[in-house]
Amino acid sequence: MFKPDLKVDLNGLVMNNPITVASGTFGFGREYGEYVDLNKIGGIMVKGLTLKPRMGNPSPRVAETPMGMLNSVGLQNPGIEYFMEHEIPFLRQYDTKIIANINGTNIEEYCEIAEITSKADVDSLELNISCPNVKAGGLAFGTDPKMVHKITKAVREASGNKHLIVKLSPNVKDIKEIAIAAEEAGADCLSMINTLTGMVIDINSRKPILARGIGGLSGPAVKPVAVRMVYEAAGVVNIPIIGMGGISKYEDAVEFLLAGADAFSIGTANFVDPSICEKILNDLTLYMESNNIRSIKELVGQVIK
Repeated sequence: MFKPDLKVDLNGLVMNNPITVASGTFGFGREYGEYVDLNKIGGIMVKGLTLKPRMGNPSPRVAETPMGMLNSVGLQNPGIEYFMEHEIPFLRQYDTKIIANINGTNIEEYCEIAEITSKADVDSLELNISCPNVKAGGLAFGTDPKMVHKITKAVREASGNKHLIVKLSPNVKDIKEIAIAAEEAGADCLSMINTLTGMVIDINSRKPILARGIGGLSGPAVKPVAVRMVYEAAGVVNIPIIGMGGISKYEDAVEFLLAGADAFSIGTANFVDPSICEKILNDLTLYMESNNIRSIKELVGQVIK
């Protein structure tokens, strides 16, 4: 029996396998390390980082929904300096790539954290452009192609030659325009999709369950939307894509690969089963063996149109 080649090259970011974990669902890996071998994860997208520590949004900030969950955590994190001093040395014990998810409230702040992080011992930066743009009246950076191009170009220059992933928001009119804008501005890779915007209401109190009312929807409910958007983006860009959104079993992962993703990310499913990454890796390997698929590349973009 042959051993399938699971190695992927995301435009310079080479991982042992196509499995990553979505930012905000895996912390910095410490807790999950008790349940899953971190060496078996291709890359870890760490909890979203900001320049200074953030306490996040008031609670309740998580709500369960049918086939998913809503969150409005608000980027609670210890700040970039703490991450560099305490979390990078921990992660470097493992044979996995470190992907730093960076966030800001304006372009200057994004560039500052990108410059700092690009000099740290991380393998890639993931530019999260789904945060409010305070200077533009609270609009999200990721919903306007011109703004996507502007911020990606600025961060590209601030981060030098560091591998740069741009994380796309699904809350847009045309994902193809957004993907093209990120590629033209210098992104090495795309990750998609971030959460959809959603809301749940307590019918007894008649109040939103989340303290801030609206949150990000993730989990199996968003998978068909995510697969469609990956398929559309893959048809118009020439850079790799990390697909995400509702992956909870190997069949889901294969769907993303067939749609055009070069790798995939597991998010909400980690909360349900902390060992899910290793299970999907094992099942994906068995699927490839039983179907005589020698390389993961043989699946990418191979949906029959």
